Amino acid sequence: MLKRVVNVVVMLVVAAIAIATSLWLTPMQSADAVGQTVRVGAAAPSASFSGPGEVDLFGERLPTAIDFPGPVRPRLELTDLRLSEQLTDLIGPARQDSGSNDSARQDAQNELRDALVSGWRNYLIIQVLIVIGVSLVLMGAVAGWQRRSVRASVAMVSVGVLLAVALNVGAVLATAFSAADQLRGITSLASLVGAAPITESGPQTTPAATSGKVVVIGDSTAAGIGNPPLRDATPDDTACERTSGAFPVALGRASDWQITNLACSSATLRAGLLGEQNRGDTVLPPQLSAALEAGPSALIISVGANDVGWSHMVGACAALPDCGGAAGDAYFHQRIESFARDYLVLLMRLRSLPDPPTVIINQYYDPLPGDTQCVRDLGITEEKVDLLRGWLGSLNTVLAEGAEAASFHTAKPSFDGHGLCSPEPFVQGMDGNAPLHPTTAGGLAIAIADQAALIEAGVR
Repeated sequence: MLKRVVNVVVMLVVAAIAIATSLWLTPMQSADAVGQTVRVGAAAPSASFSGPGEVDLFGERLPTAIDFPGPVRPRLELTDLRLSEQLTDLIGPARQDSGSNDSARQDAQNELRDALVSGWRNYLIIQVLIVIGVSLVLMGAVAGWQRRSVRASVAMVSVGVLLAVALNVGAVLATAFSAADQLRGITSLASLVGAAPITESGPQTTPAATSGKVVVIGDSTAAGIGNPPLRDATPDDTACERTSGAFPVALGRASDWQITNLACSSATLRAGLLGEQNRGDTVLPPQLSAALEAGPSALIISVGANDVGWSHMVGACAALPDCGGAAGDAYFHQRIESFARDYLVLLMRLRSLPDPPTVIINQYYDPLPGDTQCVRDLGITEEKVDLLRGWLGSLNTVLAEGAEAASFHTAKPSFDGHGLCSPEPFVQGMDGNAPLHPTTAGGLAIAIADQAALIEAGVR
């Protein structure tokens, strides 16, 4: 009797190992739809019986907007955003003027759903085969260790494998296959990751690009706040705090390109680039639409710091004894997850253009490279500086991986040797007009990085 109990326990342990190993070893399956590539697999098992799946987006692991039944749920990874005729139909809700495009939109949605379900089922088939293979090897090893006869070994291995498959069906397949119905409910790439729908789409066809015309859109870093004012500033320049020390100004002076700066202080993706922005009594149109209407040959984008509340994080680190606690980390990751979703909308918006301009995505500079002694009295210790660099690195990773997925270019300026505590800083001091924002010299450093990126991209 005891021997039978031991054998049952051994078989159960083998089954558990086989199932866990299969979920670890089974490769994610590529699902191609409407010219895009989504890899489909399984997230780590959960102790709950229902909940969100997982979306790997630009280096961030985000929960899906929809819940799936069972402890094993889909894991989706958006790896490639390529231009396709149907992509514009999958970036948000249908437009009121779509008319005859409704049929094409429905076809694109069906193609996306079928591809996701097919990828999920292919993953499960491979997972079952790995369960069989692993349990076969382990049960064979146990039978050999017990020195059983050939007949007894075959019987024990067969029972063990069948038990592992049965448990896998109960623990994995029974709930996992029901996830196919949830995947069929995904109607757009935006709903796949829970991104906010695009409320304004701007021109669906861009004017012919003008050679040498470069438009800059973005936030206060691109506006150059805190530096000397522009000559002959327009009302929009004043409202957005654009200055003569901004990197677009330096880029125009150092090249033959025609530079237009539409960046605005406090701009985010939702309120600034993709949507209208209010600055006092001035209502500014969406920067992206205004930029595309100009027919640029290249577009430089500087965005993200306001979306993740970067200045608030720096202030919190200065004021609080432990800015890296659970609350601080939770706040930052919530903001960067939201930014990744909005960033996807921006990238898809650009990739859906029939003839998109060359796009340069700017990453952010480190304002505190090297010595940080000058900020110790402000409550920013070396440990806090490392934490802030980690957060900034996470933001730059999202920016870079998103650009790579969309086949865009990136530029990252270096302020090494010219941090806040250096003799010749490229950032404004903590008592300056715009602390930690680039000085005129810092703007020039950013312009040099963008110039190199534009030349490498072949912009003339």
